[in-house]
Amino acid sequence: MQILAGVHSGAILAQYLVVAGGGGGGNGGGGAGGLRSTVTATGGGGSLESPLLLVAGVTYTVTVGAGGSNTSAATSNGGSGSNSVFDTITATGGGGGGSNNAGQVGLNGGSGGGGINGGNGDGTVVAGGTGTTNQGFGGGSSTDIGASPTYWGAGGGGGAGAVGGNGTSTTSDTTNVGGAGGAGVSVSITGSPVAYAGGGGGIREANNGGAGGNGGGGAAGNPTTNGVAGTANTGGGGGGREFFGTSGAGGSGVVIIDAGRVASSTTGSPSLSGTVYTFTASGSITY
Repeated sequence: MQILAGVHSGAILAQYLVVAGGGGGGNGGGGAGGLRSTVTATGGGGSLESPLLLVAGVTYTVTVGAGGSNTSAATSNGGSGSNSVFDTITATGGGGGGSNNAGQVGLNGGSGGGGINGGNGDGTVVAGGTGTTNQGFGGGSSTDIGASPTYWGAGGGGGAGAVGGNGTSTTSDTTNVGGAGGAGVSVSITGSPVAYAGGGGGIREANNGGAGGNGGGGAAGNPTTNGVAGTANTGGGGGGREFFGTSGAGGSGVVIIDAGRVASSTTGSPSLSGTVYTFTASGSITY
């Protein structure tokens, strides 16, 4: 049974959506920001969160996480996103995508960044980063086929709704594959469904890379274009970079609160529709 927002046994019952900043792309796609929600769906395939019981007159802090940084350096992974927080609820920033000369494995986060095989010639699988339980899924892996020449495909970043796609490496630049970003989830806290927290796509060497996941994930770049940034205020992961390009930064997060009543005061200039407050920057709320 769903518990509606509003006054409950003398306390204020608040529904919420808290999405962290997405990870920036490396060669692998950036992982989406962690997503925690009491409405419609939450991240990582988990059960819906419980509404928060708030107290009238108490000020509650809201932190909106920034997206992770992009990169043009072979020695740098994509930056991980920053956490978003509403009172006791923390969503974890998305993991940055792995880069060829910077450890290669995607970083852990709310959703994990995609891995890149690195061309060691040993046939190993380089893993994507792991996601956080009930917030998001892991990034896709990338396999070194142990042959020459090798055209690499990097893993896509994980999303709140699905694992990032695996990259496929081959001896042909027409058959290698960059993993797509994992899908986000659709949440209807604002009254209509909106997708959040899609993963970024992983690169496909010498060709077009993986698509970004639904929910703000950025597509990977190709030899003539840079990776696409995750969409602001969705927590989407950034798209991966081809080896001489620049990856996409992660998208910033968002915090949305509905306590069934208008607050007595806010900071941070959230938008208000009915009783629904949408924070796209950090602030506070008092009922």
